[in-house]
Amino acid sequence: MNDDYIDQEQQDKLNIKIYILPNLLTTFNLFCGFFSILKTMEQNYVAAAYFIIAAAVFDLLDGRVARMTNATSAFGAEYDSLNDLISFGLAPSLLMYYMTLKDLGRIGWVAAFLYLACGALRLARFNVQKQISDTTYFQGLPIPMAAGIISSAVLAFHELNFTTKNSFLLLFMMLLLAFVMVSDFNYRSFKDVDLKKRLPFTFLVGGVLICTIIALNPGIMFFVLFMTYATLGAVIGFFKKGKKITAKLSASKSVTK
Repeated sequence: MNDDYIDQEQQDKLNIKIYILPNLLTTFNLFCGFFSILKTMEQNYVAAAYFIIAAAVFDLLDGRVARMTNATSAFGAEYDSLNDLISFGLAPSLLMYYMTLKDLGRIGWVAAFLYLACGALRLARFNVQKQISDTTYFQGLPIPMAAGIISSAVLAFHELNFTTKNSFLLLFMMLLLAFVMVSDFNYRSFKDVDLKKRLPFTFLVGGVLICTIIALNPGIMFFVLFMTYATLGAVIGFFKKGKKITAKLSASKSVTK
């Protein structure tokens, strides 16, 4: 009887059923990441950057759709992480390597690999902690946001006609993003924002205004928005760390007196 129950449980795991719509959106995310890599190989770096941004849009949609339709699942979460490593880990690291880091020699491919490795670590940590951590905040910069910064930087450099050859600025950005992804800085996830309930009219006006500003110069404005999000989280994280260190020093001084 017990053996039959175990066999049935194993059979249920083998005959897994999935939610089609959110996982289809996740597949579109993977498709965009794959095409970004192809465009990088063709040295069409601007198109590669736009495909990464498109992948980020599908990544945002699949989570929202899954939560709004109550279609979240363990399969969907794991599938999403695997796709994210391709679209936001491998694709951006290859884009930056072939566009600029390749000219810097060994330090170039080391920086590209470090970004990819830290992205994988960030995803693994998120998968372990997501059941017990507060979903209002992410620990460390989310890898889609890091990829968004890289792709928007490519677009901004293209719009401003800046050279990317031997760019130590982009090298520093890659190293900094790798560090911030595995840091313990808190970044707002906005998962608590309920899009199904009624909101003031000004929210819609604000959304239209943001879309209009981005449309004026997508390359530069995407970079400004992504960098603002990443910088605010890092600054607040450093500030909180400083307060904790100060509090510990004050406590230790009071004990020794």
